[in-house]
Amino acid sequence: MKMEKIENAEIHVDNRKLACSVYRGTEGERAIDIRKLRKETGLITYDPGFVNTGSCASKVTFIDGEKGILRYRGYDVADLAEKCEFVEVAYLLIHGSLPNAEQKAHYSRLLNEHSMIHEDMKEFFSHYPEHSHPMAILSAMVVSLSSFYPELNDGDKEDLAMTVTRMISKLRTIAAFSYKKSIGEPAVYPRHDLRYCENFLNMMFSSPVRKEPIDPVMTEALNKLLIIHADHEQNCSASVVRSVGSAGANLYASISAGICALWGPLHGGANQHVIEMLEEIYQEDGDVDKLIERAKNPRSPFRLMGFGHRVYKSYDPRAKIAKELCKKVIAATNKNDPLLDIALELEEKALADPYFQERNLYPNVDFYTGLTYRELGIPTNMFTVMFAIGRLPGWIAQWLEMKKDPDSRISRPRQIYTGPNARRVVPINERK
Repeated sequence: MKMEKIENAEIHVDNRKLACSVYRGTEGERAIDIRKLRKETGLITYDPGFVNTGSCASKVTFIDGEKGILRYRGYDVADLAEKCEFVEVAYLLIHGSLPNAEQKAHYSRLLNEHSMIHEDMKEFFSHYPEHSHPMAILSAMVVSLSSFYPELNDGDKEDLAMTVTRMISKLRTIAAFSYKKSIGEPAVYPRHDLRYCENFLNMMFSSPVRKEPIDPVMTEALNKLLIIHADHEQNCSASVVRSVGSAGANLYASISAGICALWGPLHGGANQHVIEMLEEIYQEDGDVDKLIERAKNPRSPFRLMGFGHRVYKSYDPRAKIAKELCKKVIAATNKNDPLLDIALELEEKALADPYFQERNLYPNVDFYTGLTYRELGIPTNMFTVMFAIGRLPGWIAQWLEMKKDPDSRISRPRQIYTGPNARRVVPINERK
């Protein structure tokens, strides 16, 4: 489906008027087409963060932040998390439809066949400094894949399909290898007899001398966590992937850039900061009320991590899934996590506080995912890596869509210049 033109609008500037088309998407959102604005009026729009700017038309993901809706290719994220494995959702995002049994089996075999990384790449891991952040290693190793595998030929669908498969399969292997490097253990190779999430958990927690049994509850939890992270429309990292790709950069470079964007504490790094915040509360005195007052104090730089979202003005649908998943995993491990108790108390008191109600500050996806990863045994510095593994199919779907879009242009925002006017360079001996 394409955008539907539904009406015309006019922009009036200095006794001139610009006729603009108004388009509507399939879910009813409307947009004014201002592509001729600068050419015909000399003006640009001023929109910091592009919060009111539609940079593209997309069929991948729909979000309604006011109603708390998130759908991939028309499917509600909760429905997908309940009934599908991550591999099926990855297939959906990239190919546009859920796989049947035969397609899923074939896709799973391809992912297993390409799960190994080039043996020479292992040398890279040995030269990273001890305690290097896994996200730094991940981004560098992903862009290095282009050195080990052929560059894509324009229009070669077979090569592109293989590159996509390699990316999805090898990213989890690179992630697990980076973790093993950080703790000084030898890498565990992927196995062809295990499914996607089982394989990752095995590479993370087994060793040549100790074979860890893979708990089905943990496998199910990881599948759901990756699904709820799989795409999120034109967020910071997806926009970076599209922007880098718009310059003609290959998929490896574009995804590497997306990983770097995701690393930021205001984006994918937020779940790590939630855990650090909860640990700080626990280690001090467990006083949640004091923390809430700090967050409300306009003179305090403190921010309540895991609350609020640029798009959602209601409860983040992913946070609902993560919250129940966290409880289920903790129940399966038969241990109490004091951080979960603090998180539940913090949520209850914040949602009852008018300050948070008036500002639509609800728990977001980061609030409970970090706790769940912690229960799975994933170390804190790997949380954002897990986010990247889940988000990869969405990044790829966005990149592929950008490549096929006839309206796609190289990303080149404008600006409003506020620096000095034209100046003359004076000889150095005359400068004050």
